[in-house]
Amino acid sequence: MARDVVDEIVAEWEAMRPDLDAEPIGMVGRISRLSRLIDRRLGENFARFDIEDWMYDVLATLYRGGPPHAATPGELVQRTMVTTGAITNRVDRLVGLGLVKRCPSESDRRSNVVSLTPEGIAKVEQVAPVHLAVERELSSALSPSAQRALAGSLRRLLVDLGDTATDP
Repeated sequence: MARDVVDEIVAEWEAMRPDLDAEPIGMVGRISRLSRLIDRRLGENFARFDIEDWMYDVLATLYRGGPPHAATPGELVQRTMVTTGAITNRVDRLVGLGLVKRCPSESDRRSNVVSLTPEGIAKVEQVAPVHLAVERELSSALSPSAQRALAGSLRRLLVDLGDTATDP
């Protein structure tokens, strides 16, 4: 099997500090490097559609919930893992682009509901198939069973670190 940069980093640590266990760098370093490489590839794809990754994140989150493709800002914070201030800024920008709209909540007049506009729905429906094809290509070096095993291991790590699903 070919060596990667992380192999070199681990070997250098082992040579400099044999008293330290550098083995975790093998996993954490690769996850970190993969994250950056994946983000770059996905960003290039999103740019083809004149959007950024954060835009797709919010739009797809609203879309996945099904009609009426709406959520409160608080629900978006939970489902996108960003701060309240960040979601406010993101929604403001998407409203300015005509991809989402804000409406007063019918159940709580102090709250707003963010929903996709027809243009927002069209954008998600345009981008999603290509986005998923890019994700499929990014994982194509692994067999389907290896992909499932890796996904399961990563899920265990995420849950252990407190990144669990929220109840709707």
